[in-house]
Amino acid sequence: MANEVSRFFDQWETDQQQLKESAPNIARGFGGMFQAVMKEGALSAREKELIALAIGLAVRCVPCINLHVEKCLKAGATRAQILEAAGVAVMMQGGPSFTHVPEVMHALDHLEGNA
Repeated sequence: MANEVSRFFDQWETDQQQLKESAPNIARGFGGMFQAVMKEGALSAREKELIALAIGLAVRCVPCINLHVEKCLKAGATRAQILEAAGVAVMMQGGPSFTHVPEVMHALDHLEGNA
């Protein structure tokens, strides 16, 4: 699975560039909303990223998991905080989220250089 995370990040930039060229309105619209919602506010960017990660895990979106683990780390979240947020998703949604916690750990390993 660690190789899948590595392949995902290798391909992500290319995919995003193609999206910007092929569907610029979608890219701009989502990008603008993302920037507006995820900036510091009543909740810190770190808190918002932990929430986004938990939601991505709950809906079993592997790209969301990979990207939000990365964003959590960049926002200053620790491995323990990230895994605790994953635990909240499991508590709220049960088995389907539980089966995807390894995706979180693989993304952490890759992004922290442990893979």
